Amino acid sequence: MEYSIQELAKLAGVTTRTLRWYDQIGLLKPGRVAESGYRYYGDAQVDRLQDILYYRALGVELAQIRECLDDPAFDRLAALRSHLAALEAEKERLDGLICSVKATIHAAERNETMNDEQKFECFKKQAVAENETRYGKEIREKYGDEQVDQANAAMMGMNREQHSTWTELGETIQQKLEEAVRSGCSPEREEGKLIAQLHRQWLTLTGTPYTPAKHRGIAELYVLDERFTAYYDKQLPGCARFLRDAVVCWIK
Repeated sequence: MEYSIQELAKLAGVTTRTLRWYDQIGLLKPGRVAESGYRYYGDAQVDRLQDILYYRALGVELAQIRECLDDPAFDRLAALRSHLAALEAEKERLDGLICSVKATIHAAERNETMNDEQKFECFKKQAVAENETRYGKEIREKYGDEQVDQANAAMMGMNREQHSTWTELGETIQQKLEEAVRSGCSPEREEGKLIAQLHRQWLTLTGTPYTPAKHRGIAELYVLDERFTAYYDKQLPGCARFLRDAVVCWIK
């Protein structure tokens, strides 16, 4: 099927101005341009626009989207799975926030005071539930129920300051991973060493000990399991592999 620019804009919920801009920057070229100058889009362009809008919904910049889609190694099915994992994680995050806001409203309406631990319990429960849903089966098979239960208990036992530090450190690791991959840095350089050390610090903030072998085993899952890969590659492909390679190189 073929669409005019007006038809595709209406179908996708974007403006014709947006489609013209995508054409201008080489992100989405029409399938053909008629002698009249009208743009027409076929199945391939419709699929590409869908991919673009998925990436945009996740906050990816246009230049990065074009780079990903134009990469000869681009795997659309893998990208869609990555999008799904990222969107499901965002849904779980929002569900947790809704739960916390409702509890706060309920306390305020009853003129009750929530203690600080109650205010942040929802966020910790959410983190534990997300880890169990995504990775629980594999990690339990690899390390046993006892160690995973201890790690979950340690997470729930974090105070407000510890949980804030743990969250901020995770965000720092993700930022540094994306910077390293974007710059073409090797995991064997100092940047890789710093990321590996930060990741080890992040793992052990809950109080759960990790031997170098266990740390490397967890990092290996980041490239063997598409859910782990999707988490680290949600903004930029290659981050999960960089983290695995950095941990293997530097954690001895």
